[in-house]
Amino acid sequence: MNRLYNYQNVIYRIILLCFCTALTVYIFPNNNRFKYDYNQGEPWDYETLYAPFSFPIEKGENALLNERQSISDNAPRYFKIDQTVEKNVRNNWLNNYSIKSDDIISTEELKRVNSELSKIFSEIYKVGYLELPLDLEENQPVLIEFNNELQSATYNDLYEPEDLGQLLNERVDRLNTSSFKRSELIADLLEVIQPNITYDKGLTDLAINEELNKILTTRGVVSQGVRIIAQGEIVEGEKLQVLNTLNNTYKSQTWTDSQYNWKLGGYIILVGMAYTMLILFLWRYRKSIFENFRKLFFIFFNILVVVVLTATVVNIDVQYIYVVPVCILPLILKAFFDARLGLFTHVIAIFILSFIVPNSDEYLFLQMMAGIVTILSNNEIYKRANLFLTVAQIIGIYFLSYFAFYAINQGGVTGWEWSRLGYFVLCGLAMLFVWPLIYIFEKVFGLVSDVSLLELSDTNSKLLKALSNKAPGTFHHSLNVANIAETVANEIGANAMLVRVGALYHDVGKMSNPTYFTENQGSGINPHNDLDPVDSARIIIDHTLNGIEIARKYNLPDRIIDFIRTHHGDSLVYYFYAQAKEDNPEVAKDNFRYPGPKPFSQETAILMIADSVEAASKSIKNPTSVKIDTLVNKIIDGQVESGQFLNANITFKQIETIKAVIKKKLASIYHLRIEYPE
Repeated sequence: MNRLYNYQNVIYRIILLCFCTALTVYIFPNNNRFKYDYNQGEPWDYETLYAPFSFPIEKGENALLNERQSISDNAPRYFKIDQTVEKNVRNNWLNNYSIKSDDIISTEELKRVNSELSKIFSEIYKVGYLELPLDLEENQPVLIEFNNELQSATYNDLYEPEDLGQLLNERVDRLNTSSFKRSELIADLLEVIQPNITYDKGLTDLAINEELNKILTTRGVVSQGVRIIAQGEIVEGEKLQVLNTLNNTYKSQTWTDSQYNWKLGGYIILVGMAYTMLILFLWRYRKSIFENFRKLFFIFFNILVVVVLTATVVNIDVQYIYVVPVCILPLILKAFFDARLGLFTHVIAIFILSFIVPNSDEYLFLQMMAGIVTILSNNEIYKRANLFLTVAQIIGIYFLSYFAFYAINQGGVTGWEWSRLGYFVLCGLAMLFVWPLIYIFEKVFGLVSDVSLLELSDTNSKLLKALSNKAPGTFHHSLNVANIAETVANEIGANAMLVRVGALYHDVGKMSNPTYFTENQGSGINPHNDLDPVDSARIIIDHTLNGIEIARKYNLPDRIIDFIRTHHGDSLVYYFYAQAKEDNPEVAKDNFRYPGPKPFSQETAILMIADSVEAASKSIKNPTSVKIDTLVNKIIDGQVESGQFLNANITFKQIETIKAVIKKKLASIYHLRIEYPE
């Protein structure tokens, strides 16, 4: 039992890992896939493959396309004929054109000419005259509807305008008569001859579609046990087509119990590995989160929510896969923790989702890019404009990535799915649900986000009002420190909202004994004059412990309580230590030292600096730029030398930047101006 108790934290995490893995695999859609991976033109790397069952061989897309094209090209074209056109043409010629002549012509000559012209009409209308040519081969079969019957011919048998002109030129030359002008006769004939055949596109398309529907998609059968491909053989030609057919057929086959168990075991291993990597990342780089089971469960819970939503959509209709707001996961984790953890968790979630979505390569790229954009976007999501801007950027990345993939796969952008773009917009709109989600998670899991920090920064809150009433000087000091710390945080890239709220509440413990702190001694009476330096130091030191108690009473988040605990680190209450040392040179320093801990983040380090400098600046008489610079350098350099920032991830360069910002800020507070002569 003692061992179980000692290892209970490890046991809880193992149970969480197993539970999440089992639930994730359980909700996976039934995705049957071919177990071999192969590429055209490459050797078969696996053992010799035999047909596990009998299956018909698919013809393949190219073969089917060629067969359809052949049927479409060679299918006969249908035409309609107007039988009255030839008769009308002959009558029109005899009544209006045949008697035209510049010279007197004999009756015999006129009969001969009309007879020859009649032969021309008969030859033209033997099959038909088509005024609008079609792009067809000369031997293309055609069917002409005549007296409710179809007559067969070839496209070469039809006369077109080009053929008609050539025919008239040859035949008019054979007339060998001077009674008619050659050019006028040809012009008259071209004017009187009319087309009698029209193309019936509707009937042609109907006939072609009937033939296309008769095409078989398979050819032959592969019997069970027949060798498909041997190890080392090149995957091409007939072998490639049989493998593709088996791949497609395999998806529709019913799995045996043994096959299903092996498949299930593989999924469990892969998903378990993904979750294990996340736990190891937290153990290595986010120790505080790893040791806090509530926060650990919160992270895994969010991954499970995304996986469940995606699996549900895949089961309902896979085309709506991009409506699921997957990028809400890194957005939430960034709001509660940090961007690096949000991105790493997003990558793990995408890897898991790639097992259940089609086109996993496209899905991986789109969601990965969208997740990176989410992480790189503005951290202050409590501002409405920033969240809308982040959503717009994510939608833009979806659009651009989908456009690129479509251009690669299709060799163009014509015919792309506009509905897919609508899904991206719906996904972006769904991400706006992050606001109520953050509020719900804060209440359920007891976490704090920037949205809560914004609420805590309200000076009309119950605790800050009590501070302003009981210790007005401390309240004013906290406001000044908050303004300085926020400016510094913005300058070095720290969490400005967090440090501001921490500064507002860091001295709430002074409410217990407000008159023992100089900023609240308006009457000029100092109660420390009647106390021993050790007792005075104890009262001063206790304001951090009292502050923690008050903060817990008012349910302040732990992230804010950290500022109360660390804003003095383990520094000395030097004023009373110096007094005590005058009376007793051997006095112990530990009686005058704050309990700590030292600042362990950029934000807590910023507060320590801003608090010390602001308080000390009140003691400057007739402040000048030189005095302020000297004071700031002295205080911050002293804190560095005493090792107060050893646990904080803050650099010397940032410390120098902090000095410059605080000097400028204090100069503006004290309205330093040049001195004018009297």
